[in-house]
Amino acid sequence: MTTSFPTLNLLLDDIEHRILSPLSCLREFDNHWILEFDLPMVRKKDITVTFDKGTISVEAKLREKYFEENLGNAVKFEFFKKSILLPGKIESNRITTKFQKGRLEVKIPKKTAGHSIKIQ
Repeated sequence: MTTSFPTLNLLLDDIEHRILSPLSCLREFDNHWILEFDLPMVRKKDITVTFDKGTISVEAKLREKYFEENLGNAVKFEFFKKSILLPGKIESNRITTKFQKGRLEVKIPKKTAGHSIKIQ
């Protein structure tokens, strides 16, 4: 019987597909989340943000290839890619993004469960 180690497989997939996983941070506020990604060496026009079934995905092409030496082998990376499952319901048509100085900020409004009723 062969044992598979998922962490190693993920690392090999990243190397095989030349994809880096960017640093990210998800912060929750009363009526929205802020999701931030560090995307150095990326132009705004080379970033794609998608939302599908509660998951935000970011993919960005590097301006130049990034090389990293690993166990004596040089590995080149060409893309950043990361998907994050959001912890609740959101207003997907109101998501906004801002990219400045290598940092992508995604503002994700929460879906409200009800509405207020005016008293006369």
